[in-house]
Amino acid sequence: MAEPLCDAILSKIREQIERTDHLVALVPDEQLNWVPGVTGAWSTAMVMGHLVECLAGICAVLAAAHPDELLYFHKLRECQDPSADVSTARDRLTLYWRHIEEGFALLTDVELARRVPTVFVEEGQSILSLLLNNLEHLTNHKHQLFIYLKLMGVNVASRDLYHFASSRTATRS
Repeated sequence: MAEPLCDAILSKIREQIERTDHLVALVPDEQLNWVPGVTGAWSTAMVMGHLVECLAGICAVLAAAHPDELLYFHKLRECQDPSADVSTARDRLTLYWRHIEEGFALLTDVELARRVPTVFVEEGQSILSLLLNNLEHLTNHKHQLFIYLKLMGVNVASRDLYHFASSRTATRS
């Protein structure tokens, strides 16, 4: 059955993961421990590790939406690492993407309005709000990595952050 809203959200998540993976691939190995000259800033490796954690948030929402079918999503916590090298980060982005696709295969447009409890809001929030919040979180840290790359002298531009026109659409299994 067609789920146009879920498909649109999944397509945007795919785009953000693809652009995140692209930026991670541009990180020079010798810059993993690089930190901008700002007090309390994270190293590049920590930012890459956190980008993976952002995808864990999306998986957590999907697991809350379908707890019985996606109970095994909780094993993804074993893959989290506060910092990552380029290869590990890219492998984990792929792993989480596969799980996100699995979770969206179960999700319906009607369910997007359903509220699920969270650690932050006891009475719960809509699945749609939670997915969008986690997507925004990923997008913000993707931009952080983009700024890091610029500050390191890597030649990046807006095309590295965004797909300006895309004929690709999300497909469901």
